[in-house]
Amino acid sequence: MSNKENLRPDTLGKLKNANYRYRSIHEEMRENLISKIARGEKIFDGIMSYDDSVLPDVERAILSRHNILFLGLRGQAKTRIARLMTGLLDEFMPVIRGSDLNENPFRPISISSKKLIEEMGDDTPLDWIHRSDRYTEKLATPDVTVADLIGDVDPIKAASLKLPYSDERVIHYGLIPRANRGIFVINELPDLQARIQVSLFNILQEGDVQIRGFKLRLPLDIMFVFTANPEDYTNRGSIVTPLKDRIESQILTHYPRNRKESVQITRQEASLHDEQRNRVKLYELAEELLEQIAFEARQSEFVDPKSGVSARLSISGIENLYSTAERRMLKSGDSDTCIRITDFWGVIPSITGKIELVYEGEQEGPLIVAQNLISKSIRSLYANYFPDPEKMKRKKDANPYIEILEWFGAGNEADLLNEHSNKQYKESLEAVKGLKAFVKRFHPKAESEEILLMMEFVLHALSEFSLLSRKQINGKIRFRDLFSTVLEGGSGDS
Repeated sequence: MSNKENLRPDTLGKLKNANYRYRSIHEEMRENLISKIARGEKIFDGIMSYDDSVLPDVERAILSRHNILFLGLRGQAKTRIARLMTGLLDEFMPVIRGSDLNENPFRPISISSKKLIEEMGDDTPLDWIHRSDRYTEKLATPDVTVADLIGDVDPIKAASLKLPYSDERVIHYGLIPRANRGIFVINELPDLQARIQVSLFNILQEGDVQIRGFKLRLPLDIMFVFTANPEDYTNRGSIVTPLKDRIESQILTHYPRNRKESVQITRQEASLHDEQRNRVKLYELAEELLEQIAFEARQSEFVDPKSGVSARLSISGIENLYSTAERRMLKSGDSDTCIRITDFWGVIPSITGKIELVYEGEQEGPLIVAQNLISKSIRSLYANYFPDPEKMKRKKDANPYIEILEWFGAGNEADLLNEHSNKQYKESLEAVKGLKAFVKRFHPKAESEEILLMMEFVLHALSEFSLLSRKQINGKIRFRDLFSTVLEGGSGDS
């Protein structure tokens, strides 16, 4: 045993001599939160975008000793915040050894524990459980029963102990009683059948539990946290009003409010192989473009706004982005590479799997919707890096794009292959007259690889603003003069 373990009393008598002070879980979390705030500690480490909104509400609820309902769309870190609440619990907590209900040695609530203390007194053995074991989480599904949550009579237990069904000791307790003195989370609360929600009324308010005719007074000490998606109120069920009334604090969550916050979340959450990080370079432009896709999806007429677009789109998207660049690098034989705009077509599987389409979106098809989101993102982000082409169309003398457009107007073309090597990629872009000088004019301090990425970005943007034609066929993107394409009867994809 370590010295710390030796300091933990292993009997009731020793616990009394140690002057251990009992606190309810709400009091415990409140006092520990106060201490952390006083020391200036980070309360919910890793949670971003909520510093001025959700997290202050959570702290106020804990200070008020409230149970909490997190209400928000998918992918808004509701469950993650609940899991981090264990950091506000004491590191270890004493319980009566053998108790199914994590009972407080000073306040036993079951017949078995009360009898044990009567018989053994100060010699009653104790265990200490870590705060990580004081967290219970249950996903609400229509098949959840009262027995699962509250408990039921166990005939096998009755037979093995030779007890009649009238004896309280034949009860097998459900998840909630077993979470006594801990945090109990029910995710997607509206999915829980109404009659099951009703069974939670007294537990939240009075602590009374009735199991198969047993009316027990179990003063359970639990911090309840519920999560729900507003969409679920109409599509799959609802939170019954009396239950909602008993949950003291309802906290509304939200998506990141700007690209900067989104980028930080994606960086933190993405699971990337060390080899990918070392061999594939990702510039801020590509990061912002990826996040802009999620923002565009949340505003798209083809995407169901009630369903939401979670941060998982960006997280899985950046993983696919790295993998797309890595695959290209391996096939071309390069030792390292940089993420390109063309690599974003490898993100499409991450987009189509993370959005729910309305009828019009289904008519367009998920692939077309995803491609349109990428196109709109390029258009939306472009003015943050270069002059707006829309404003430049009417300024022939001062138009910084003139040299680039004239090069294409002379019948030249630029081809970018999905699997171009670094050398081929550079040669294709630098062949466009005036393109490199244009980028360096507005970003003189950019690295050489970043300049190439921006050069490609410019070509894609000019096609989005209908100044160039872009045609994608057989793993190749061809940029041409828009008017020559029209005269030849061809068409670009933008």
